Amino acid sequence: IELTIRNHPRGLEMKSEARAANERVGEARAALLPQVYSAAEYLRSTDNPIGNTTFLNPGFIPRITGTLHGAPANVGQSFSTTDNFLTGVAVQQYLFDFGRVRGRIEQRDEEAHAALSQSRLTELDLVFEAAQRYFALLAAGQKIKVYQKAIDQRSEQLHAAQVKASANLTPQIDVLTAQAALTRAQTDLLEAFDQRDIARVALNNTMAISRNAPDYELADVLTYQPVSGSLESFFASAIAIRPDLRVLEAQARAAGAQIKQARSDYFPSVGATAGYSAMGTGLPAANNFNAGIVVTWPIFNGFATEHQVEEAKATQNAIRYAIEDLELRVWLDVKSAYLELQTAVQRIHQAEATLAASSGQLELADKRYNAGLGNIIELTDAERFYIQDDAAYVDALYGYSVAKATLDRVTGASI
Repeated sequence: IELTIRNHPRGLEMKSEARAANERVGEARAALLPQVYSAAEYLRSTDNPIGNTTFLNPGFIPRITGTLHGAPANVGQSFSTTDNFLTGVAVQQYLFDFGRVRGRIEQRDEEAHAALSQSRLTELDLVFEAAQRYFALLAAGQKIKVYQKAIDQRSEQLHAAQVKASANLTPQIDVLTAQAALTRAQTDLLEAFDQRDIARVALNNTMAISRNAPDYELADVLTYQPVSGSLESFFASAIAIRPDLRVLEAQARAAGAQIKQARSDYFPSVGATAGYSAMGTGLPAANNFNAGIVVTWPIFNGFATEHQVEEAKATQNAIRYAIEDLELRVWLDVKSAYLELQTAVQRIHQAEATLAASSGQLELADKRYNAGLGNIIELTDAERFYIQDDAAYVDALYGYSVAKATLDRVTGASI
């Protein structure tokens, strides 16, 4: 599980998405700090005056005199150029805006929380995937032991049948029957090895380790424990922990922050500005300074603000309904997993009882055959049932392990 969380690209992708969302919080907070700009310009240009140009003057708009730079009226146009310099610095500072900037910060902050919860949800899925494939590899390894034991038993029976047939104590069909049983066991073992190799590749894929990684053996064995905890406690744990619920809750709060932003357009925004500029055709340059308060207030924007507010409200309501829907599905998931876990424990008890009976049947059949009271068919049937029941017991243990991992997944306990 540790290797999976550390290496898997899916988990690393979501962690990067969460970091990106967290950086967007800083981007939004930057609007609270002073914004400083600078500019510089050099131009080589002509400097022709306007001259005595006739302007349409309605009488209330002041006009610049027609002669510039002390040039005479109706001066001719020149193509000679002069130097023109311009440089300046400006500072703007946010003061107040009735919630737009701070609403955006709140929105980005909740989006970051949603991205973090989404990353944890991905980790939860990866943990479940790793657990499934780990238990599948354990089950395949235990089945190999089952079929290896079956081959050892049937090899001994084939040898005993051959000895008895050579002494004319049993018919030749006993030898052929024992050979067929041994071959079937070898085929079962071959399939078990194949299942183990596939399970190992799947587990390596989940852990995202190198394709050339060395082989390894698992130290654990499949086992089980009685179910502890009530259905209600598991459901309460799921509601408190499940990352997908946290994602939706954060998205609902982000939608609430969008409502604040949209409503802020009903009110003015206030900012401070200051600047310095120097311009001229040479040195010394003409210096100018400015400072003041800027107030902007949207008077009419085609009712866009009203629509934006209603859109944000509808989005928030949609997310709330999604939360209610998810809570219903969480109850279904938890109850289904809880019932499946209980059934898995009962299935193990039944498999244990069946295996014990099969073991006794095999022991009696073996004694009857060695005493000449039974035949090879009775013995091979008992062996087949025992092998099947032994493998079924492994399957029951695997089913329990997956059911337990599923319950941990739906309650969020695995993270």
